[in-house]
Amino acid sequence: MSKRKFLITADGSHTLFIPELDETYHSVHGAIQESRYVFIDQGLDFFVRLKCVKSIKVFEVGFGTGLNALLAALYSNDRQVKVSYQSIEAFPLTEKEIIQLNYPTLIDHKSSGALFQKIHHGLWETWNDISAYFRLSKINKKIQDFDPGKCDVCFYDAFAPSKQPDMWKKDVLAKICKALTDNGVFITYCAKGQLKRDLKALGFEVESLKGPPGKKEMVRAIKI
Repeated sequence: MSKRKFLITADGSHTLFIPELDETYHSVHGAIQESRYVFIDQGLDFFVRLKCVKSIKVFEVGFGTGLNALLAALYSNDRQVKVSYQSIEAFPLTEKEIIQLNYPTLIDHKSSGALFQKIHHGLWETWNDISAYFRLSKINKKIQDFDPGKCDVCFYDAFAPSKQPDMWKKDVLAKICKALTDNGVFITYCAKGQLKRDLKALGFEVESLKGPPGKKEMVRAIKI
């Protein structure tokens, strides 16, 4: 993968741009606000409220900058909900890139800096206790080469289908379907028609939601 470049998004937070894909890791309309709205509000918090649970298993496709993991860790601590968070990433950031990310300084929370450091400095391929409520496992593999364990919520944060079509094939989505528990939630920023059709064919109840700033729609699907 070619050298990644830093960009400042509309809410002041960083994203990374990959020239060879002409793609960014997060929305240029605001990285933090997109991640919080899509994955925390419409995914994690939705499931917690729906099921009235105090513990949850999350599987993320695309660890990337670690922003989704950081927001999930902050949520788990604030709500005292135990989160086991497994994330897969084929091309981890370098230490030089990690230290430049400005999320801890922009997220108004006293624990954001410490949690961000623990998340990124935690060992790969094993479980790390990040806090009393949040544990993390980072897997350095492609989703095509990995079978996730059971999970309640899947954060599907791969690059767009137009940039990485292999990540959105039905056989890959079937892996996620198999891993999700009954009434488990698949959440993504993507709203492509083919994705909706494939999810329905796999036995999901698919809902088109209002998207984050800069996007008309997003998708949430529930395994039924």
